[in-house]
Amino acid sequence: MSKKKLMKSNGIVYSTDPEFVPDADEQPVQETLPVAVQKLKLSLDKKQRAGKAVTLVKGFTGLRNDLENLGKQLKSFCGTGGSVKDGEIIIQGDQRDKVFQWLLENGYKNTKRV
Repeated sequence: MSKKKLMKSNGIVYSTDPEFVPDADEQPVQETLPVAVQKLKLSLDKKQRAGKAVTLVKGFTGLRNDLENLGKQLKSFCGTGGSVKDGEIIIQGDQRDKVFQWLLENGYKNTKRV
């Protein structure tokens, strides 16, 4: 039997319990918190980026689509490129002041600069 099949069944091959249901691999859907409750952190990062500065927005709690929409709005406002990876919004350049201003104007009151 391949390792992939064992990993999906969590190592359980057989059960005598008639009501046994194997654990689903799906993670519970995490709903997006309201804007006023979001605790976002802004930081500047130069590590592993060939000395180029990027602004990181961390701490967003919610769906991936909502995070991507927020990232798109921030990139558009700053007029720069960037991406959304690993639950972080990455914006090219030192845009902390612009991003902080935009977040406060749009209701993200619990935003901190780190």
